[in-house]
Amino acid sequence: MYFGPPPQVIKTEIFATVPEKYVKAAPRFKKAKARCFLEGPSFDRAGNLYCVDIPGSRVFRISPAGDWELITEYDGEPNGLKIHKDGRIFIADHNKGILLLDPATGSLTTILDGPPKQRFKGVNDLIFAANGDLYFTDQGQTGLHDPTGCVYRYTPDGQLHCLIDTVPSPNGLVLNVRETALFVAVTRANAVWRIPFDKSGYISKVGLFVQLFSPGPDGMALDQDGNVLVAHPGLGTVWGFSKFGVPVYEIKSCGGDATTNMAYGGDDMKSLYITDSRAHHILVARMPVAGKRMYSHAEEAK
Repeated sequence: MYFGPPPQVIKTEIFATVPEKYVKAAPRFKKAKARCFLEGPSFDRAGNLYCVDIPGSRVFRISPAGDWELITEYDGEPNGLKIHKDGRIFIADHNKGILLLDPATGSLTTILDGPPKQRFKGVNDLIFAANGDLYFTDQGQTGLHDPTGCVYRYTPDGQLHCLIDTVPSPNGLVLNVRETALFVAVTRANAVWRIPFDKSGYISKVGLFVQLFSPGPDGMALDQDGNVLVAHPGLGTVWGFSKFGVPVYEIKSCGGDATTNMAYGGDDMKSLYITDSRAHHILVARMPVAGKRMYSHAEEAK
């Protein structure tokens, strides 16, 4: 329980809204109630924002001016999306695993569909380390009744390691500034876990970072000061916690309540773009501290 001063309240505004021509019923989900549900925001080097539509199984690209372009539509269930420092676009698809998207053609290639001789439960979100390691969550239908969700690391040389397999619904994730630990949103436990690495790169002494209230957390981001931002769908809020778990920001949606994920962008990396999923908006908030890049400017120029 926290008894300190209230967090700084930060307002949002609508940056872009899905054009009506793209807001349609999702034929692939027989019982889908959502006509469109945005997730997985990530910026490319040109400043375009990519995001996915889960029920429509689509990937969109939004220009800095807010113009929408449909990049691909396929038979799947995309959730997370991240862009590698070399420009490659990776998707965490609940049904198909980890995919690679060619934005020029819209074609998709399967990178991983499961551990050896197995299938994933249902991958959810992903993040890259500076050395190119890919971390991702395998959530499926896990929860407190079945705490078997996994967090994986996939190295550039093709090695897949399961770091932990006892998480009740792992969702969004982000590395700390020094990349010595992962923060993982544990949705069904209404919590964020901190998963530190030992010197060999494997986990040690997993602990509770923050305990939230229902509904549970979703996507995450990190700023340059090490503050951990956590999307809290159902409340229309993104929380910002210091590296010690102290609440420092409360970012409130000006649209709907399904704030699911976020990405820092803009020339100064102080604009936080948030998927307002059910309302079909991308929100933006001006932040006091710039977001942490997944790679440096020097690497970007290569």
